[in-house]
Amino acid sequence: MMRTNLCIVFLVFALSGKAQTFELRQVNDSLHHLVLTTGEEQDVWVLRYPVYRFCVADVNGDGVEEALVGVVKSTRFFKDKGRRLFIFKNYKGLVRPLWMGSRIGGSLLDFKVVDGVIRCISKMGTDRICVAEFRMARFGLEFVRFLEDGTDEKKAWEVFRQ
Repeated sequence: MMRTNLCIVFLVFALSGKAQTFELRQVNDSLHHLVLTTGEEQDVWVLRYPVYRFCVADVNGDGVEEALVGVVKSTRFFKDKGRRLFIFKNYKGLVRPLWMGSRIGGSLLDFKVVDGVIRCISKMGTDRICVAEFRMARFGLEFVRFLEDGTDEKKAWEVFRQ
């Protein structure tokens, strides 16, 4: 009898949980749709910017994957167009921003996720390149460590790709 009860509880849990997927659909060079699918439902977030990178990973440690989108745009505080990082989460089946950062320490060249940590390569000034790691904190991104700081571009890209 006990075994039957456990199976019923597991079945109810399995049926109530909805799988989710994030997908990026390109409409044209500067228009993309970030689509969240949960079960048979979909929600769309419109991105009116060129996109240079898209990945999905659990970066806030809650066991649910977030969408990381690299866009090219200017901001209120930085008028020149540059690479920015946006992070979106699933909030009750809706795409919602978790981070829409204007800048991450210098001019962002690229990012990727390594073991739940966001690794960024950035240009600091005219000849200084750094590779740093960040994690999601209570509000925004929190600096974790430098992997390289003040090195040449070739060495920085080697470290970034590791």
